[in-house]
Amino acid sequence: MTNKKVVLIGAGIVSATLATLIRKVEPEWEITIFERRGDASEESSNVWNNAGTGHEALCELNYTPEQADGTINVEKAVEIYNDFQVSKQFWSELVKENNISQPSEFINPLPHMSFVHGEKNKAFLSKRYHALRDLPAFEKMEYTEDGETIKEWSSILMKDREEKEVAATKMDGGTDVNFGALAKKMLAFLEKDPNTTIQYNSEVTATEQNKDEQWEVHVRNDAANTLENHSADFLFIGAGGHSIPLLQKTKIKQSKHLGGFPISGEFLYCDDPEIVKQHHAKAYGKEPEGTPPMTVPHLDKRYVDGKEVLLFGPFAAIGPKFLKKGSNMDFFKHIKVNNIGTLLAAGAKNIPLIKYSIEQILMSKKDKVEELRRFVPSAEMEDWDVVVAGKRVQVIKDVSKFNRGVIHFGTEVINSDDHTLSALLGESPGASTSVTVALEVLKTNFPTQFKQWEPNIKKMIPSYGVDLNEDVNLLEEVRELTNKYLELKS
Repeated sequence: MTNKKVVLIGAGIVSATLATLIRKVEPEWEITIFERRGDASEESSNVWNNAGTGHEALCELNYTPEQADGTINVEKAVEIYNDFQVSKQFWSELVKENNISQPSEFINPLPHMSFVHGEKNKAFLSKRYHALRDLPAFEKMEYTEDGETIKEWSSILMKDREEKEVAATKMDGGTDVNFGALAKKMLAFLEKDPNTTIQYNSEVTATEQNKDEQWEVHVRNDAANTLENHSADFLFIGAGGHSIPLLQKTKIKQSKHLGGFPISGEFLYCDDPEIVKQHHAKAYGKEPEGTPPMTVPHLDKRYVDGKEVLLFGPFAAIGPKFLKKGSNMDFFKHIKVNNIGTLLAAGAKNIPLIKYSIEQILMSKKDKVEELRRFVPSAEMEDWDVVVAGKRVQVIKDVSKFNRGVIHFGTEVINSDDHTLSALLGESPGASTSVTVALEVLKTNFPTQFKQWEPNIKKMIPSYGVDLNEDVNLLEEVRELTNKYLELKS
């Protein structure tokens, strides 16, 4: 098999995962990773810049939408559950092979809860529970409307609570994940390989395809104060919010009629041990009516820099930067002749979202604490600080000439027609499904080679391509395997 040169832009969790998978199936391929920051995972993958939830639909209500007829659609929940098991199996393989170590530095067991208020939301949660409980993956989920039971699950949720119309589900086996720490472990493994180069302080400034269908990648190396040119048989853009501007530089047809809606976030943060010990879970609520899925409020136990802390949020805000350490000109520079109509259509369609974002910007810390008190009635302002999270750029696309400017709130991969380029766009549940995303990139762009790789992939990831709800024995094997190597038995 001909060796290939692969260039990846961005040193976050998805690029680290894709590069590690390539190294596992094609040890001779040359891999180069360029990162504009001075270290890995300083943007979207950084522990402070995301919720750190191992997304597997145990508690996230937006993955089980209620349909017009009142039934609950569980398809997305099943898909995301299976995807996260794929991720955990690959991480287990890396631990097993001593490629990475000390899993507690990036993943910890934590119950996942859903917690709602009011009769309408209680009815929804009950229907969701009954729709999921017969699936083997979710059969251990518990449901209650009893305040004393919820208090046993998390005392802070019920302390000083006057409201009685509450309901919750709880499922053990959930996780808190530091995706930045995991990415750094994989990159440290890759750095030992002679065919892998990781270059920090290096920003890709331009790309173009030559007559041999190779990508010429122009890089400004700030550390060496040089301009460099590199070639790639395959180019992957995994640069978080900056992926859209980089994709536009390629000028492939998939980069046209495409835009981004940048949203920043904030969380309330508490590290008082006496308060933190009252909540040992990730508790997700229901998004306010008329707001997008990313507005789902949640109170999370986190493991950050060796400490146990609580985060509540997110509080959204709009701003022109596409990265936390980006430029205030990012949004304006990405406006092109081919996407201005797309962006205008999105603005006209999403006035409520823009209004909501402006309202969030105007919230004071006192207002944020008032929102927190819907989860934590006893919250005192002096116990909580505001921490700025990362940027998320929602993808705006034309679905058809009659349906323009549609905002996509999930994760998607763009591939060039000649299969020499892929770009990862969007947000949640991106990091949790990073292995599935990387496998999709490889399968789509290297179909012939993938058939040869598949036995090795199935050895590393036994459930690849399988719905674990249809193979209970494999489900139990996967749980036992991942709990053992990732040390997830709580």
